Amino acid sequence: MKYHSDLELFQKLLQNLHLNVSLLKKSSDPVPDITLGLYSLIKTDFDFQGQFWNRIELFEENKIYRVNNSFWYRYLLFQLPDTDEPTFALIGPYALMNISEKMTLDTARRLNLPAALYPQLQKFYEGIPQLSDESVLLSIINVFGERFWGRMDNFSLQDVENSVIADLDPVAERPDYKKPEEALLSMQILEDRYAGENELMLAVSQGQTLKAEAFLNRFGQQVMEKRSADPIRNEKNYLIILNTLLRKAAENGAVHPLHIDSLSSRFAHRIEMLATLENVPALQKEMVHKYCLLVKNHSMKGYSLLIQKVLTRIDSDLTADLGLKAQAELLQVNPSYLSALFKKETGSTLTEYVNKKRIEHALFLLNSTNMQIQTVAQYCGIADVNYFTKTFKKLIGKTPKEYRATLGRV
Repeated sequence: MKYHSDLELFQKLLQNLHLNVSLLKKSSDPVPDITLGLYSLIKTDFDFQGQFWNRIELFEENKIYRVNNSFWYRYLLFQLPDTDEPTFALIGPYALMNISEKMTLDTARRLNLPAALYPQLQKFYEGIPQLSDESVLLSIINVFGERFWGRMDNFSLQDVENSVIADLDPVAERPDYKKPEEALLSMQILEDRYAGENELMLAVSQGQTLKAEAFLNRFGQQVMEKRSADPIRNEKNYLIILNTLLRKAAENGAVHPLHIDSLSSRFAHRIEMLATLENVPALQKEMVHKYCLLVKNHSMKGYSLLIQKVLTRIDSDLTADLGLKAQAELLQVNPSYLSALFKKETGSTLTEYVNKKRIEHALFLLNSTNMQIQTVAQYCGIADVNYFTKTFKKLIGKTPKEYRATLGRV
């Protein structure tokens, strides 16, 4: 196989869309049940393996088949070219919409599904990845299709309809049927959900924004139980849970609770003010982005407890007396010891660090307000405007007035 590295990249990209990708050889690889046991629930002795390989025999080698299922999901299937043994790529399942409770109930009614199996059907739909835009997936398929087959016109996409299974024989109606204490399907859904949450939390705790956003889709409502008939209330519940997970992730990233609580409270208010479903994806993304930024800017990893207290006090109130003597007295340590330890752990003196933080805040105020220069200095904890101007120019290269002029302000 000449395109081995391309195939690995192809798999990683699809996995980042939270799509299952399986490479299968008939001689050695069991076919994963993309229905997660659904077919075996509604038809006695359903042979998924046999059905899969029988379908494969009807497929052409240079076609990518998009199988559309009457259960609201679809998957992709095609044979990889130029392999020593016939090898097939199975991608999915996935859905293009949020499968509502009404759709689930309609499906149960069509199948004459016993009430005992309805929770299983719900779990199945909650576990299917949802793509808001299938064009992203198809673009990836087209790009790598050229790598696999050499040219765009050497392969094509074909839709296939897969109707509901005939001759339904629900397992729950069999005399020997016993409802399991903990359904395997439910266990798998929960395991996948918790794995996705852990991956999301790990990425946030490390301040890895892009990685965290990639895992965000796993937290979507398709894997969460619908606890209310009100869609907006459901979304608020999911966002509250997400906010809690992100709080814990920031805590794991060694951010002080002072910063975490401030950000968490702001998002809690915005969540409760949420009025439309359209704003949910943007809010989710913003939450992940800002918690990652919080970790990047305020993580205390690598600092001793003493220096953590100093840094937190600086961040919490720039207008306080943050000089070495005041800090040492507050923490009941020797000033010389504190000075040496601070320089060792941060790479700068306490005065240099405090000035840097104060001027960073000054930049924010100069950019976002029309405060007078003297007022800006006071908000940054520097009473002497001349000292403020001197320090600002040393770090920025311009006086506050010159800097503000570059913004088009006086």
